[in-house]
Amino acid sequence: MQLFLQAIGFGLVTASVLALMSVGLSLQFGVTNYVNFAYGALLSVGMFLTWTFSVTLHLPFLLAIVCGVLGTGILAVLISEFLLDPFVRRRKSLFYMLIVTFGLSLVLDNVLQIAYGVGFKQYPIAQGSPLKLGPFSFTKSQLIIIGVALVAMVVVRLLLEKTNLGKSMRAMSDNPELAAISGIDTRTVTRWTWMMSGILAGLGGVVLAINDVSFQTASGDAMLFVIFAAVILGGIGQIYGAMLGALLIGLAMEISAVFINSAYTQDIAFLILVVMLLIRPQGLIAARGKA
Repeated sequence: MQLFLQAIGFGLVTASVLALMSVGLSLQFGVTNYVNFAYGALLSVGMFLTWTFSVTLHLPFLLAIVCGVLGTGILAVLISEFLLDPFVRRRKSLFYMLIVTFGLSLVLDNVLQIAYGVGFKQYPIAQGSPLKLGPFSFTKSQLIIIGVALVAMVVVRLLLEKTNLGKSMRAMSDNPELAAISGIDTRTVTRWTWMMSGILAGLGGVVLAINDVSFQTASGDAMLFVIFAAVILGGIGQIYGAMLGALLIGLAMEISAVFINSAYTQDIAFLILVVMLLIRPQGLIAARGKA
């Protein structure tokens, strides 16, 4: 029983990491309506930019995170503006966008390997001793990860529901053509969406690296299909669905480690993805008119 409860605790940590990543991808898809297969590489960019600011430039770690995360957001906007948007304006099919973003992922991965090599890196922080919270056991870093995820989810919720930008993003997600006719500056909204998506990708990459202790250039790509599983489980393009999907996938992966070899936990996420596509492809929280 104790092992099962500990697995639930680990599942909450994994869900927190996954929520940051899934919400970022879901935000981008909801507004642009195409899947970014380079999202996993953006996670790695966030990890290594933060490592550069912290280890190479010797900035305080919190400031290094801010710089690394903002740098990832700016890179995401530049990629959208100068690489992806020209294809969108020419109304290329989703298949073209899939190929372009997949190719972009390979380019980013190779640039990171050239710059940093293929070895593992670590952040200059201590994990700390485990703290007992009732039946659960967390390190200080894990508690910070959960706290960061909760704060980020609240901020995203307030932004979407209380700001003009958030309302414009929701309008574009529902009907981009109608949003444009209604006077919404869709290009500006798209830029801000990519910035937010990149920031969440960078932050997700950093907390993943902190949770895993060490990381390499392929660490972000290794999470890509787990992120897809969470997004599809919750409902593609549905922000709250991404949060719910991350929670369920995170718990399922860690609880499954009680019964099977932990090396196969990501296979559980893939199995959930396949089953969901078969029985309810619209996800747990379907878009309007798709339930």
